[in-house]
Amino acid sequence: MTQLIRRWGNNIRIISYDHRGHGDSGGASMHTYRIDRLADDLAELLVALGVTGPLTLVGHSMGGMTALAYLGRPASKRPVEPESLVLVATAAGNLGSHGLGRLLHTPVTSMLYHLVHHMPRAGTDEVVQFLARPVCAALTRHSGYGEAPPKSLVDASAAAINATPSTTKVGFLPGLKNYDCTQTLSSITAKTTIISGGADKLTPLCHARELAAGIPRATHIHQPTAGHTLLHEIPQVVTGAISSAIAAGRQVFAQTSPVEDDERVS
Repeated sequence: MTQLIRRWGNNIRIISYDHRGHGDSGGASMHTYRIDRLADDLAELLVALGVTGPLTLVGHSMGGMTALAYLGRPASKRPVEPESLVLVATAAGNLGSHGLGRLLHTPVTSMLYHLVHHMPRAGTDEVVQFLARPVCAALTRHSGYGEAPPKSLVDASAAAINATPSTTKVGFLPGLKNYDCTQTLSSITAKTTIISGGADKLTPLCHARELAAGIPRATHIHQPTAGHTLLHEIPQVVTGAISSAIAAGRQVFAQTSPVEDDERVS
């Protein structure tokens, strides 16, 4: 974000927010933890903040899924059409068919959901943290850092996972299992850049290839040694892609009318 501000200054407006149940955003009922509801949240956010455009949507992992779900809404329910789209380590669907996503098709998913839904949080946090350890390890061990990533990255990933409430971590599992935006890809008109890592165990390369094949004129940037945490591993590549998307959006918009600020939502 600092690099984008240094490059564009006050010519852009960056809006970065936490999904429901994450970070500084409040929690919600577990049955609302679905990707389509996150797309609703994004639409409401754009309206509440008066975003008009030109707009670039940037999403990492579940953020990218949210952007795709937003584009899958009827045109009348998309308050702003993005000129550009940057999808980082994400997928259009079929999460349970590859990588660690296969765990979504095991009985553990349903068991955890019912356990967390019906038991006090204090009684389930320890269990969920234990079961989340393989995911946390996959976020760091399989990356461009090799078998010994910086301790700061390992600690940050573990802290982020542990700080997220069990109701959030487990509540999204059924929604991720059923998530499918593959039919939306061919209708996307935004200039799209896809960034993937060859060592990503959560959203393996096959997902990026599906996005690149399905979205018209999409550009695919692949880093063979990078993992899932691309924002930390190859920040210069991600920032460069976003900056290029901003520049492309400004050029398109300049052909129609003047603009004071660009809107960038991540």
